[in-house]
Amino acid sequence: MSSRESPAAVLFDMDGTLVDTEDLWWDACVEVAGGLGSPLGEADREALFGLSVEDAALHIAATLDSAGAPGARAVETMLTDAFTGRLQNGVTTLPGAVALLEALRAAGIPAGLVSASPRPVVDLVLETVGGDRFRLSVAAGDSARNKPAPDPYLAAAARLGVDPAACVAIEDSPTGVASARSAGCAVIVVGPSGAAGGVAAAGVTGGGVTAGGVTAVPTLESVDLPLLRRLVADPGPVTPRT
Repeated sequence: MSSRESPAAVLFDMDGTLVDTEDLWWDACVEVAGGLGSPLGEADREALFGLSVEDAALHIAATLDSAGAPGARAVETMLTDAFTGRLQNGVTTLPGAVALLEALRAAGIPAGLVSASPRPVVDLVLETVGGDRFRLSVAAGDSARNKPAPDPYLAAAARLGVDPAACVAIEDSPTGVASARSAGCAVIVVGPSGAAGGVAAAGVTGGGVTAGGVTAVPTLESVDLPLLRRLVADPGPVTPRT
């Protein structure tokens, strides 16, 4: 049993966890790939779920006719521009997001934003969610490697001066879960897509918790301070609030 009474920090993924941007991201991918003569299908949607923009660009570039096709770096720029353009019309915070961030602030627990999206995308979203609610943000390019490597979460913990094992990460995709787990964080995976993908990838069944410390919840409304405290106090099974 750990002696920790509260998380040293709570580290949030952004797209699909705090804000409802997954459809906007898919629309941007469809636009870019279609414009390059390579329409995407449902199998691509599943493959692109939770990927960093770099890995999404690699996926799309691999589908293109090599003759005269732009490289992955050019596709990455196209994706960022298409996604950013959609975000400029505004984004919607997901249920429970603002309330949880305010509860953390009231409790004096630092919140960090750890995203696989490029900095321009992160900064646009922070304008909606409120940058003052986060002690820091980590975007693509702020660490040596992006998710699913542990680097973004390790970078966030290092900048906060805390042990990653004393942090709770909140994610919604297999890519993000893998990143947070390999960094040593306790992990909450949120939402039906995360529950189907991130939890299955982590070996969690039935909405429970593995010994690896991954807890499945339907929305951020199920996450409260007692749950966060239990996750860092005891790595064993935890029943989330419903």
